[in-house]
Amino acid sequence: MDKIKINLDVLLPDVPNERDGCVQRIISELKDTKGIDNIHVIPEKDDRKAQFCFHYDPSLISLEKVQQLAEQAGARITQRYGHLLVEVSGIRHQRQTKLIETVLQQEKGVLSVSASATGVIAIEFDTQSISAGKVYGLLEKQGLTIMNRQSAPAHQVAPLPAGDSKPGKEKHVHGEGEEHDHEHDHGGHSHGGIFGKNTELIFSLTCGALIGISYGLSFLPGITAWTPNILYIIAYFFGGYFTAKEAVQTVLKGGFEIDFLMLVAAIGAAILGSWLEGALLLFLFSLGHALEHYAMEKARKSIAALTALAPKTAFRKQDGQIQEVKIEELKVGDVVVIKPNTKISADGIVIAGNSSVNQAPITGESIPVDKTAVDNKDIDPKEAMKLDGKYRVYAGTINGNEVLEIKVSKAATDSTLSRLVKMVNEAQTQKSPTQQFTDKIERVFVPAVLILVTLLCFAFLVIDEPFGKSFYRAMAVLVAASPCALAISTPSAVLSGVARAARAGVLIKGGRPLEDLGTLTALAFDKTGTLTEGKPRLTTVQPYGDLTKAGLLKMVVAVESLSDHPIAKAIVRDGKKQLGQEAIPGAHSMEAVLGKGIKALLGNDQLYAGNLALFESLDGTKPSNEIIAALRTAEAGGQTTMLIRKNQEYVGLIGVMDTPRAEAKETLARLQEIGIKKMIMLTGDNQQVAEAIAKEIGLTDAMGSLLPEQKVAAIQQLAEQEGKVAMVGDGVNDAPAMAKSTVGIAMGAAGSDVALETADIALMGDQLSLLPFAIGLSRQSKRIITQNLVISLGMVALLIPLTILGVAPIGPAVAAHEGSTLVVVANALRLLAYKNKEQTM
Repeated sequence: MDKIKINLDVLLPDVPNERDGCVQRIISELKDTKGIDNIHVIPEKDDRKAQFCFHYDPSLISLEKVQQLAEQAGARITQRYGHLLVEVSGIRHQRQTKLIETVLQQEKGVLSVSASATGVIAIEFDTQSISAGKVYGLLEKQGLTIMNRQSAPAHQVAPLPAGDSKPGKEKHVHGEGEEHDHEHDHGGHSHGGIFGKNTELIFSLTCGALIGISYGLSFLPGITAWTPNILYIIAYFFGGYFTAKEAVQTVLKGGFEIDFLMLVAAIGAAILGSWLEGALLLFLFSLGHALEHYAMEKARKSIAALTALAPKTAFRKQDGQIQEVKIEELKVGDVVVIKPNTKISADGIVIAGNSSVNQAPITGESIPVDKTAVDNKDIDPKEAMKLDGKYRVYAGTINGNEVLEIKVSKAATDSTLSRLVKMVNEAQTQKSPTQQFTDKIERVFVPAVLILVTLLCFAFLVIDEPFGKSFYRAMAVLVAASPCALAISTPSAVLSGVARAARAGVLIKGGRPLEDLGTLTALAFDKTGTLTEGKPRLTTVQPYGDLTKAGLLKMVVAVESLSDHPIAKAIVRDGKKQLGQEAIPGAHSMEAVLGKGIKALLGNDQLYAGNLALFESLDGTKPSNEIIAALRTAEAGGQTTMLIRKNQEYVGLIGVMDTPRAEAKETLARLQEIGIKKMIMLTGDNQQVAEAIAKEIGLTDAMGSLLPEQKVAAIQQLAEQEGKVAMVGDGVNDAPAMAKSTVGIAMGAAGSDVALETADIALMGDQLSLLPFAIGLSRQSKRIITQNLVISLGMVALLIPLTILGVAPIGPAVAAHEGSTLVVVANALRLLAYKNKEQTM
């Protein structure tokens, strides 16, 4: 059986990552081909892109044929399936999203729809059955205004606007690329009223004012009974306008929603002559709607604030001239001038100037980061991600007091900020487990309420009471049983939580990871770059005999400066820092001994630097037992050691190691305080090193010498023991383990496209200290979701028996029911003000 590997982006060039549905489609299409035994995906790792791996029998099918079939299948799938991420205005509340999803999914060719109350809709469709233009048309038929319409090819996600456009104006691109501008009053479209976005609130408050006036008039002498009733009827219009409009739209589309139930209850109250109760119901219901829309709009604006981070223009330097251009016109390789105290316009590499940059908008770092120019100004921008962070800058961050020149490494649509905005918007469309649960309840609950209310209308046939009383009781039950608060309880909390996290530099991709993170009791960490700095540092300098520490360092730096080995570079870098301005002698005639060390001439002296194996193979001059014991002790502490010998004399011991992050110990202690019981390190380093670092920073366990597939097995074993586990890594070589964990968490995702794609949660800055904050926010979100469910379901459970028994008439039922909706919305908004601290469990 032979294998052939083909890059995923060769077969499916527009697919964002290996988790896309079209990856499975190509596997399904080719897996039964004669001669092809197996097809699987190899995740992206380091500099290698994600790949399809085809196992085939060369006696039945040739390599060329496998490649041809794969390319043909990829072309067909790419041509056929389209994805859109559309921003719309006109979604007024969470319940409306369900109707939009239902209507669109009934259309042939629409494969999946997920809508958010903040106005973001994710749609996958089959281009053989329906066009992108028709999908937009379906959205517009729902009374929605498309904010970012364009003709997107298959798999191209329509990007969300990169900033504020001119008020009331949007550009539409139609089927053949024909463009024209439309003037829109987005406020009017969004709320369908003469007062723009405030129409429903103004109508609701007008309804309330009329109720108050008419109720007051009823106590005045000489006022006829019809005078207050006329005002109640007018109040019905203002309070019921939007309710009636949405109820009619829902019924015409074959659905029964809460608006319909409320309208029936209000009409029923009017028939019974209970004008006050009916008007009060419509007033509180419409007020609840208006405030719900306010809550969703507040969460949307908090997320949309990310978009506004990027400046609209940049100062491009070309042929010695500086010209202001739109950021969309910037190309990879262009040079951009960044003035002091202004926003950086593109992702890039600093090629001139030194400054401190406030990266908080992207990474959440509270302290500005020093940036300096690279030595090679002609460096290929594609190599930017391999450079140290001090050379790289991100669009949307804020320059300090000095002028910088940067070479653009990513186009505006592909910058870290653009990808962050896109993924936050995608996160809004992902429903959490609790929301899926409440959706299932509602699908059964609403029809059940209608059946119960219908039966209660005929209670007079069973018990001795007039029809009017039975009907009144049925209307009271209808009000009590409507799950208004239930519908908004989870999505309002999830959206607020995602928005708050994004503001702190934590990207949470939807409700599921937001809920899951707070339930974890076990965390697995990669070592290098996650718990440690990811760079070797000089940690031990031990001279022997009469030699001073400075004298030993001069020898070692002189010899190691001739080598390009990473450990040698670390010794030279740190050694020079310790020596300061002291002169370093010149060495020559360096010779490397593979896997053992180096030797060189320093003046007339022969110097050796290497591990114990080097000196055991040299000659009969062996190190003493004391020196070997010191070496073993250092190695047991996780250091990579080397002995230094001058001619026949052992003059010192040098140790280097990848040191723990400064914040690692404190962060792990905080995690333990908040109830994380098991924290384990998974690393490819040897077990001794793993255990030494684990002991130093406070991990409960460490597993060393692991291959990537062994990390996956370790995650599976930990999940069996603990139920749920998170994997924290860099999102590149830890991708398989992240995929197997309950929640994958990527460190330093601002510098890694792979980390953004791979993880469920991405810490945008390279800050381990954000982890307790993310867990704390998740737990607070879970608490608020639970509180909201208790409030919403508890109120329904309390009011139904009370209204059936006649204890609670319509008036109190209305006040209690709609009051619970307002409480739920206000409770969810508390997440937007969540502080960076966690309570103990």
